Amino acid sequence: MIKKNFLLAGAVLAALAFSTTTASAQENCPRGDLDKRYCDRDGDLIADVPTDPSQQIDPDTLIFAYTPVEDPAVYKEAWSDFLEYLEEKTGKSVVFFPVQSNAAQIEAMRSGRLHIAGFNTGSNPLAVNCAGFRPFTIMASKDGNFGYEMEILTYPGSGIEKVEDIKGKQLAFTSPTSNSGFKAPSAILKADFGMIAERDFEPVFSGKHDNSILGVANKDYPAASIANSVLARMIQRDVLKPEQVISIYKSQTFPTTGFGVVHNLKPELQEKIREAFFTFEWEGSSLQKEFEKSNEGQFLEMTYKEFWEVIRKIDTANGVSYACE
Repeated sequence: MIKKNFLLAGAVLAALAFSTTTASAQENCPRGDLDKRYCDRDGDLIADVPTDPSQQIDPDTLIFAYTPVEDPAVYKEAWSDFLEYLEEKTGKSVVFFPVQSNAAQIEAMRSGRLHIAGFNTGSNPLAVNCAGFRPFTIMASKDGNFGYEMEILTYPGSGIEKVEDIKGKQLAFTSPTSNSGFKAPSAILKADFGMIAERDFEPVFSGKHDNSILGVANKDYPAASIANSVLARMIQRDVLKPEQVISIYKSQTFPTTGFGVVHNLKPELQEKIREAFFTFEWEGSSLQKEFEKSNEGQFLEMTYKEFWEVIRKIDTANGVSYACE
């Protein structure tokens, strides 16, 4: 049965920390942007599974974390049915670990305290290059469509009718690692509107998408850049009314949260986890109940190299480094 106590998660993490250290990869192996502890011999841009069995791990308890976009308590419940199924498929205990920031989630995987995760769009490249994350799936609609758009929101009567009207005012971002909450709007504002943070507007950081959305709805921020998939779920849950916010910009479609595993899990265990994602029955599940609000109903197989190409280009435009700190 899935552990329900967050304190237990912390205890398990502490117990695992000393036993899941990843040995450094060979100095002469190809790795591209990956940290020096990883290799990429097959050129797929993600860390290879260690060839030395002594560097592979097979923990009795698997730690799962979902990207901290909204209230962790909501997602602990939403993921409960899937994690029970994951236990059945792997024969392992599974703990839901509620992370409070993207940086904390990446560090947990890098230090060996997180095994399975959904990293948000903007954090995926950092998780891949710094934490040995191997993403292989995203959520999609039943007909195979996937992704979300970055939107810039304001509220009725703010005096902001178009993007240029943000000049001289505040614009709320979420966190520096978020694609729609920072990276994409920064690149778009600079390239398409000639607007740069600090010079043309005052940037503030709310921490999470729901904070930014509610901040605009409550008139704490005159404008905010957000992921519209989060907005859709909040409206479906009656957290706010659609008429409380106005969209003044909508981007191209980006890939949504990428799910995968840490690179050094035993290959057989990685395959069981993959199978759990692709054979999970959504119909009637707690996962369906939450994510159908943003029109998602299946896990779609994907590759980081292809699906995250546009995100890597945005990072390049913003001068983002994947060097681990």
